[in-house]
Formats: sequence, C-alpha cells, structure tokens
Amino acid sequence: MPAEFSSLIELFDAIPDEDAAVNYFKAIRWARGEFCAYCGHKKVYGFSNGRTWKCAACRARFSIRVGTIFEDSKIPLRKWLAAIWLITSHRKGIASTQLARDIDVTQKTAWFMLHRLRHAARTRSFNRPLRGEVEIDETFVGGKDKNKHAHKRGKDDKVIVFGMLERGGELRAKTLESLRDAKREVIANVDPAAHVMTDEWPGYKAIEKRFNRYSVNHSSGEYVKHYFAHVNGIEGVWSLLKRQIIGIHHWVSAKHLGRYVDEVVWRYNRRASEEAKRVNEFLARTDGRLTYQELIAKA
Repeated sequence: MPAEFSSLIELFDAIPDEDAAVNYFKAIRWARGEFCAYCGHKKVYGFSNGRTWKCAACRARFSIRVGTIFEDSKIPLRKWLAAIWLITSHRKGIASTQLARDIDVTQKTAWFMLHRLRHAARTRSFNRPLRGEVEIDETFVGGKDKNKHAHKRGKDDKVIVFGMLERGGELRAKTLESLRDAKREVIANVDPAAHVMTDEWPGYKAIEKRFNRYSVNHSSGEYVKHYFAHVNGIEGVWSLLKRQIIGIHHWVSAKHLGRYVDEVVWRYNRRASEEAKRVNEFLARTDGRLTYQELIAKA
C-alpha cells in the first residue's frame, strides 16, 4: 500500500531503508500483478534476498529496476525517491549542483539522474483532445546576443517551444523545428469544437477553417478582448519555464530543451496534487531506459 507523506522527512520515515524502498517500488510497479521484466510473462519466482526474481518462462533473473530508468544505476533507490520528491515538488525544478549536495552524489551523477527523471516525465499518449477554451502560443528560448561570444552573435539559434493550454485542464507543450508545424499540432491535440485563443501572429489564420479562433493584438497593447479572449494562462507557463532555465539551470542546450519542457508540463499538470500522489504517479511511469551514451550522443 503506498505510503502517505507530505515532506521529504516523512518520506524517509515511511521508507526507512533500501529494502523498504525496493518493496515500495515493487508495490507500485507490480500493482496489477508480477511480470517478467524481459518477456512479460506473468509468473515469476522471488529469491530469498528479496531483491531479485526469476521468470518461469524465459528463466531470466532480474531485479525490479530492469526495464526502468533505474536500470544499471548504482544509486540506492532511496536516493532516487528523494530526487523524485525534489523534482516533482519544487515549482521550478532543481539544479544538478543542488541535487548533488542534497543526496550526496557527484554533479555528473545528479545531472544524469535528472535527465533520466525527465525521460520518465515525457508525454507518451493523450487521453482526449483539449476542449472548451484552449489557449495557444509559442515562445522562443535561447541566449541574448549581448551574452554570447562574439563569433556566435547575430545567429538565430533560438528554439521554438509551442504550447496549448485547456483552461482549467491540461497543458501540452513541445519544441518545434518550425512554426509551420504549429497547425499540425493544433489539429492533433485540440477538439474541433473548442474555442481557440491566440495572439496576432498571421500563421494562426491557417487554423480558422477548422476552429473557432479568437485573437488579441499584443503589438497594439491589447491583452484581453471580450473578457475571455486572451493567452495569459499559456504566457504564465512560458514565464515559469524561463524562470526555471534562467534562475535554476542558468543555461539549457537546444538538444536537451525538450526534456526540460517535458518536466515543466508534467509538474504543471499535477500542480494541485498532493506530494505523495505526485511521487507515486511518477514511480508508476518510470519504465523505459535512457543510457548515458544516448544522452550525450550528438543530435
């Protein structure tokens, strides 16, 4: 049964040692029954150490970490739980340097851990299209020219982040190669009956044939029209994203920006959840490996 806790201290009280951490993760990962991490067979045998199992079908021996972001990690699961609590509870995330100090690992290890956690936070599928009033907007993330080295100044190397926010509902956001892809994202994510709110960017005219579009003209100082037409909610998300990048991480590479966006989206969509529920929900979606070589490979 998942424990109840509302602070990191309470989490450690509820999960006092590594055996308790393994059992806690096992209860969440196998909530619908045991299965082999390699072939998926439903019958497995546990060994006396309480940390490894053997499949009745393929005969492979495995730990509860196999097939998850924790696979091949020498970091105790209890430290992983602390990292999950920190990244899901801190509104603007946590820097690898801070995590390294908090759980007593190297900065390189903390950096890799956080990217594995962002990998788990990625959006995999949607339950339904966004409905009702949906705010749509884009932002550009990248350094200012005055802060760049001389040979990099004048280059348009900012990354497009595109987002859609259902008022009172879910946020969806991702990096785009081009704003020409915006129409495709809206069609894929928004219910045709929704009322779409945008700014004055001409590219949004392309969605008017499919959606009821309302726009505000920021360039002329207009931020709200008819009391409901605005994109203030999604712009608040961009403010949160940029405060995290500037205030916590200071700099994020274009290659990894999408992972940071995934982190912000995951946390935003669960901002009203209790601490323990967020941690438990995160643990339930930790399947899928991310190796260090994959992470540092050139894009």
